[in-house]
Amino acid sequence: MKMKRQNVRTLSLVVCTFTYLLIGAAVFDALESETESKRQEVLSDMRNGLIRKYNITSEDYTMIEIVIIENKPHKAGPQWKFAGAFYFATVVLAMIGYGHSTPVTVGGKAFCMAYAMVGIPLGLVMFQSIGERLNKFASVVIRRAKCYLRCNTTEATEMNLMFATGMLSSIIITTGAAVFSRYEGWSYFDSFYYCFVTLTTIGFGDYVALQNDQALTSKPGYVALSLVFILFGLAVVAASINLLVLRFMTMQAEENARDEDKDGSRILLPIDEHPLAGRLRSHDDQASVCSCNCLGNKQCEGGALLPTTRQHRLRSRASLSLAPELIERASV
Repeated sequence: MKMKRQNVRTLSLVVCTFTYLLIGAAVFDALESETESKRQEVLSDMRNGLIRKYNITSEDYTMIEIVIIENKPHKAGPQWKFAGAFYFATVVLAMIGYGHSTPVTVGGKAFCMAYAMVGIPLGLVMFQSIGERLNKFASVVIRRAKCYLRCNTTEATEMNLMFATGMLSSIIITTGAAVFSRYEGWSYFDSFYYCFVTLTTIGFGDYVALQNDQALTSKPGYVALSLVFILFGLAVVAASINLLVLRFMTMQAEENARDEDKDGSRILLPIDEHPLAGRLRSHDDQASVCSCNCLGNKQCEGGALLPTTRQHRLRSRASLSLAPELIERASV
């Protein structure tokens, strides 16, 4: 029964995910398809106009396109000097993968794969650890704030931590968007889009910082700021994701515990070689069993003690209806 329920839950998640994918595809089709067709027509007209204007062949135009595309990364300066290589290594370790700069040599490609195999798990563990420390710090701040405000409960709940990390993530993204809008000349919305795509490690590569005006060599402060934004922002996002994962795991553990309680709630006890089907145990039943073993009026961890009259009535009923061996087993 438990396995069947887990299979149903897994199948439901798969169906929901594919349904979500279908909805996303339909929405993107409706939003982007027409604009894509118009842009393609405009670019085709411009291409034909340039060919006619400068009297060049299609092969020459294709060669010009290749030269322009290959030359675009070099606008940021040398991509494989130490500053550019460090930026590339950070992008690899963070699994962002802009695609703005890629290794060309066989040795570079081989080292990139080996470097990623070690660096990606290391980065995940690092971001996870930093996220846990941030959550711990946030819990201390929230607890002290509740004490200062004299709230009834001073403990930091999961919702409090999720709200705090969510607010911090929003502050980082909005602040980063303002900085990149100023340095890159993008609109604020495009900068916000870049920050979101970066910190969620989507990394489309349509917007990439440090790719203009020889920024990698002429603006070391801006390079450092970009790297700090990526690393610290990913740590904060990791803290938020850590809370979501813990919340999901807690819900799953609670559900498994309920399933185990339901599976173990029916027992079979022999009385004079005749089976007696046990009934479902409620909290009161658990309390009565626990109260038989408690001394004095102490409260058990499993539940509160029942009144004395009810204990006496239950014991009398047990002594009349149950065999002595069963009473001895229940007392144990």
